Amino acid sequence: MSSSLPEGWRPLGPADAPAVAEVLEEDEREHGYPGTVSADDVRSWWRRTKLKENSWTFEDGGAIVALGWLEQYGDDIVVVGVVRPGKGGEGLGSMLVDIGERRGRELGGTCLRQITLGADNGARALFEARDYRPARRHYVMAVVLDSDPPEPELPDDLELGAFRDGEERAFQAAGTEAFANEWGFHALPFDEWWAMRKDDDHSLWFVIRDGEEMAAVARCEPMLGGGSVGMLAVRERWRRRGLGRALLLHAFREFRLRGWNRATLGVDSENPTGATRLYESVGMRVESEHVTFEKALT
Repeated sequence: MSSSLPEGWRPLGPADAPAVAEVLEEDEREHGYPGTVSADDVRSWWRRTKLKENSWTFEDGGAIVALGWLEQYGDDIVVVGVVRPGKGGEGLGSMLVDIGERRGRELGGTCLRQITLGADNGARALFEARDYRPARRHYVMAVVLDSDPPEPELPDDLELGAFRDGEERAFQAAGTEAFANEWGFHALPFDEWWAMRKDDDHSLWFVIRDGEEMAAVARCEPMLGGGSVGMLAVRERWRRRGLGRALLLHAFREFRLRGWNRATLGVDSENPTGATRLYESVGMRVESEHVTFEKALT
């Protein structure tokens, strides 16, 4: 990939994570969002990216001023690209789009999705001029944990506890089933998923059991300046029984025990299960918004 980059551009590497986090933070603050991205957050997002082949950056005076990377899910290509505030109007945004589209075609993609901040009107204008259409909005929701959340409540026949060694396949299967009909969801083969998750802190994975079955699962991690609920999945058979709320409250209590005073999660604004209402019911509010723009690759 590096040989096909325009002159002056290079692939990103793991050592770039702090500088990339700095650019992302500046971009968020420029558009009215908190700017809480850390280098560890960036490294976590890069788990699904082959940086040598599928990332790019441009520097000015030794500082990163534009960057991007992509993830591939079969025929779908998802791209993130950012121009450092104050460096707009120099054609860097158009070059980011060009590089992402070219690499997407090289990988055989048929659909390209570009993600940008909801308040970034410049990016919106650029994408629309390039025949992209807004396809979906996602929120980052957050809550300040300034007191202990209520104890979770569950039906008597269910039990909430920790993930156990040996439950890896059942845990992934529960999440895959719960998200099967979600927009943009792509299930990974187990071996690929476990290679990405085996070094996680599994004490932050929680399970609600109905006998020998997993009814609901939550995968949490440190992210965005606190604890993040990376996945909250309730299998259809057990929905509308308060399991999602119970997992959230349990996670929040664990975050407090670890000294984290805020919790975040991401949600599709059009989630068909009413997830946004659930998160609001435990005190979470929208902190930032991202828009996914979509285009067919021909």
